[in-house]
Amino acid sequence: MKQFVSALLALCLIATGGWAWAGRAAPIGEIPVAALPAEARATLALIKAGGPFPYARDNSVFSNREKVLPLRQRGYYREYTVKTPGARDRGARRIVAGASGEYYYTGDHYNSFRRIRE
Repeated sequence: MKQFVSALLALCLIATGGWAWAGRAAPIGEIPVAALPAEARATLALIKAGGPFPYARDNSVFSNREKVLPLRQRGYYREYTVKTPGARDRGARRIVAGASGEYYYTGDHYNSFRRIRE
């Protein structure tokens, strides 16, 4: 019975976009600005200043296809590259900005996010 209830709860959480196992991301945590990598703090400063941005895809719409961030209408989120030392491409690190002024950091190319606490 206990296993049945656990499985049912997991299915409910999956159906509502909540946390569950099987490859789903954990709930969004927080990270203080001071704990971000230096490159992420520099990117955050550029976002707040309105640019200029070093990558052509910066300030493009982030569609949240992974559904890890809270669900919002298309265009609500914008993404920005966080430079990865030694990477020859954009790397995996990003900051995603919400239209209401919230910021999220991912170091693993959208698999998990932490809300930036200022």
